[in-house]
Amino acid sequence: MSSTIAPHSSSTPLETDRGGRASGWSAAAGHFRWVICALLFFGTTKNYMDRQILGLLKHTLQSEFHWTEVDYSNLVVAFQLAYACGMVVVGRVIDRLGTRLGYAITMVFWSIASMSHAFAGSLTGFLAARAALGFGESGVIPAGVKSVAEWFPKKERALATGIFNSGTNIGAVLAPLIIPWITIHLGWRWSFILVGAIGFLWLAFWLLIYRSPEAHPGVSARELAYIRSDPGDFSPPIPWKTLLRYRQTWSFIAGKTLSDPVWWFYLFWAPDFLQRKFALSLGQIAAPLMTIYILADIGSIGGGWLPSLLIRRGATVNAARKRAMLACAFCVIPVAFANHVSGLWSAVLIISLAASAHQGFSANLLTLPSDMFPAASVASVAGLGGMAGAMSGMFAAKIIGYALQWTGSYQIPFLIAGAAYFVALGAIQLIVPKLEPISVT
Repeated sequence: MSSTIAPHSSSTPLETDRGGRASGWSAAAGHFRWVICALLFFGTTKNYMDRQILGLLKHTLQSEFHWTEVDYSNLVVAFQLAYACGMVVVGRVIDRLGTRLGYAITMVFWSIASMSHAFAGSLTGFLAARAALGFGESGVIPAGVKSVAEWFPKKERALATGIFNSGTNIGAVLAPLIIPWITIHLGWRWSFILVGAIGFLWLAFWLLIYRSPEAHPGVSARELAYIRSDPGDFSPPIPWKTLLRYRQTWSFIAGKTLSDPVWWFYLFWAPDFLQRKFALSLGQIAAPLMTIYILADIGSIGGGWLPSLLIRRGATVNAARKRAMLACAFCVIPVAFANHVSGLWSAVLIISLAASAHQGFSANLLTLPSDMFPAASVASVAGLGGMAGAMSGMFAAKIIGYALQWTGSYQIPFLIAGAAYFVALGAIQLIVPKLEPISVT
C-alpha cells in the first residue's frame, strides 16, 4: 500500500487519471470508487439469489423428496456450518491473496456449488450441495468489507457497505420473480443451473475492472488522495491468535452472534411462514417477498447514510454508528407480534420494517472492523464475526425446525427477533464503550 498522497490544489481545473489521461473530474474527489461499490453490489445480489432458491422451493422439494421439517432444518444447518467454517478460512485467504483474486475464487466455487443442486437426487446429495454452497458464499462479506476499506475513507464506509449489502435484498427480490417462472416452465433443477451460471458473467466484469486504487488507471490523483485521507496504516495481516486478544474483535463477534440468526430466519423461513399462514401458492409468494426485500434495501442504504450524515454534522464515529444501530433496534420491535396479525399485507409490512431495520443495523455493524482494524486484517475480523453469526444461526435453525415440528407456531422465533438487536448493541457497548482503532505494536 502506498503512502498517502497529498491532495492537489483545489484550483486544479482538470484531474488526470493514474495513467496521466484527463478524467474530466473537477470535484474534490472523483467517483470511480462507486463503480467498485456497484461491482460489490451485484456480487452480493448474485450471492443471495443462489441462497434464496432453497427457501422458495421448500414446498416443491418437500413434496418430491418427502422431507420433514427437521430434514429441512438440517439442510439449513449444513449450509450454515460450512458457511461458518468458510468465513474464518476464506476471510484469511482473502487477506493473503488480495481482494481481486480472493473474491474471484470464491465466486467460481459457490457458482459451481449452486449448479450442483440440480444433480442431487436425495437428502444426502442436497446436504453436500448446501455445504459446498455455504463454504463458497462465505467469501462475499469479508471480500466486500475489505474492498470498502481499500476504496473508501471512513466517513463513507457505512454508506458504501449499506449499498453493497443492499444487494442481499435485490437478490432476494429477484429470486421470487425468477425461480417460480423457471420452475413452472423448465423444472426446479434449471433454477439452480441458470442462476448459478450468472456468477461467471459477473466474474468477467470483476477481473476486467477491479484493481487496488493505487494501481487503477481510472482513479485520479485527487480521488486517491481522498480515499487515503484517513491516517494511513501499513501493518501486515494480524495473526488470528493476536486478533482474538483484542476486545474490538469480540465486540464484532458478539454483534454478529446475536443479530445474524434473525436474518437467517427471515431468509429461510419467511416464505414458509407466509405460505402456511395465508395459504399462498408458489406463484403468489413473489409479491409479498419482493415487498419485504425492497423495503429492506431502503433500510440498508438508509442505515449506511445516517451515520455519514451524523459524522458530517460533527458526531464522532462512535456516536454516529451506535445511534444509527439504536434507531434500527427500535424499528424491529413490532415483528414480535407478526404471528398474531390476521392480514397478509399487515404481516408483510411488519416483517418488512424488521428486515429493513436489520439491514440498517448490519450496514453499521459490518463497518466496525474497518473502523477499528488495519485494512490488511479487516477481512480476517469480518470472517471471525461471520463464522460466529453463522454458528449461532445454525443452532437457531435447529430450534426453529423442532419448534415448528412440535408446535406448528412461529411465535417464539418472532419474539426473539424483536429483542435481539437491543441485546446485540448492549453487548457491543459493554465491550467497546468507545470505537477506536487498535494499537498495533
